Amino acid sequence: MEPRRSALIYGLLLGVWLLVVGWQIEEHARVDAAAKTDLQNRSTGIANTLSAVVRALRFRGTLLQDRLQPVLDDMVNSGTNGLPGFTELLSVALINTDGKPIVSAGDTNLIPTGALSESEPVWTANSVTFVNPVWGANTSPENSSNALVVLPSFREMTNGMPPGAFERRGSNDMYFSNSPSMAGNRPPGPPPGMDDRHDGGPRGDGPRDGGPRDGGPRRPPWMRWMDEQQFKALTARRELHGLVLAMSTENVRTVSADDLVLRGIIVLFAGISAVGVALVLRTVSKTSELQIRLVRASELNTHLKEMNLAAAGLAHETRNPLNIIRGMAQMISKSDGPADLREKSKAIVDETDKVTAQLNEFINYSRPREVRRAKIPLNAAVTEVVRALNYDIEEKKIRVESKVEPFLIEADEQLLRQALFNLLLNAIQAVGESGQIQFTAHKNGSEAVFEIRDDGPGVPPGQRREIFKPYFTTHQKGTGLGLAVVQQIVLAHGWEIECLANDPKGAVFRISHLKPTA
Repeated sequence: MEPRRSALIYGLLLGVWLLVVGWQIEEHARVDAAAKTDLQNRSTGIANTLSAVVRALRFRGTLLQDRLQPVLDDMVNSGTNGLPGFTELLSVALINTDGKPIVSAGDTNLIPTGALSESEPVWTANSVTFVNPVWGANTSPENSSNALVVLPSFREMTNGMPPGAFERRGSNDMYFSNSPSMAGNRPPGPPPGMDDRHDGGPRGDGPRDGGPRDGGPRRPPWMRWMDEQQFKALTARRELHGLVLAMSTENVRTVSADDLVLRGIIVLFAGISAVGVALVLRTVSKTSELQIRLVRASELNTHLKEMNLAAAGLAHETRNPLNIIRGMAQMISKSDGPADLREKSKAIVDETDKVTAQLNEFINYSRPREVRRAKIPLNAAVTEVVRALNYDIEEKKIRVESKVEPFLIEADEQLLRQALFNLLLNAIQAVGESGQIQFTAHKNGSEAVFEIRDDGPGVPPGQRREIFKPYFTTHQKGTGLGLAVVQQIVLAHGWEIECLANDPKGAVFRISHLKPTA
């Protein structure tokens, strides 16, 4: 695949993945907003429920705190107990026009102070505060005559006053204060027969009892000791303006976290899919390129085979003229001609022999290796090769030692002897006078290993792979094809050959993965 085309495809896959990421981010934001809206709707339902309670408990514009407080406590405690509808309610408060709580229940620290907006909830880490109007309560300062006031109870009004601060006077169930600061005022205690739960019945309705004629909040009996200005100041402070609900955001956070995990999984799988598609496209591209290369290699291999066959034929045909030249040079060297002519003819014979040897090696190297496997005794093959090169061995006084175990291997007999012949000839050329060559072979489980060791100069580490390449040689008289032929034969059998260092000096040629037979 061309680099430009690859970059275009990978960029397209990246763009698709980024679209999936953006889509999942948008969907997560939608789910998060839906969870928050659902929580706000539940807070509105709770506010409507509480508004209905306020309407049920109000009487002539007033609402007693000691009747409302248990209701608020029960709502918050019901949320704690896990009852349906109130499980997320943490605290509730009725606030006045200044935003200050008149009556509250639950954790009041969650109720913000100051002016609150009914349209903007206040979100924190673990809670959210909603401000809702109380249906039935006046929230407009221009219509104060219809205001709903939460009045304190008799217990709250008398809390902290010393005993005997009030005494009964007259026969009309009235109490007067013994305190100089409250002299002449009516006491905060109710007349006999009325407890602090009285919500301002008929006894406080008429003008005689201090009730206003304009339809506003009426004073209960225990507040008749106040004058009109004091009562108006009290009602202004306790005028009901709105309802504040503090709700837990645990469910919202759970829904958001679960959805975020789901979106992350989708994005992850989308990324894996994109990477997988990219890898598949890359593999397909490489496979196509490899197929093209294989076709080209096959064509080149066919061409090389044809060239190799032609070269082998040319080499074979070249040997005949060389043999004629060699024969004529030998005749001249044995004639009674001048001495310098006989010397030159001998040089022609020597050079002809070198060229002929190289042609023979080339023909041998270019010949196809067709393996015809048979059971061959390895030690016998080594003995025959040593006998064939016995003249060269005795000429250099080389000591040859064989430690080959007597077992059979599967191999082509002719190719095996040729490989052993080339290895032994290479070792003979490497060692000096009175050198040592050793053959070893042993079984290694289901396989066998054959080695030939010499005490020559050895092969440098950087040349231990190069020596198996054609025409690479370290000997002056070498053709550079002997070890290349050995590697061809070894690979044709499915074996492996390597060159190692001998201890203390010399080289080791090891053939492994031979198949011993019974």
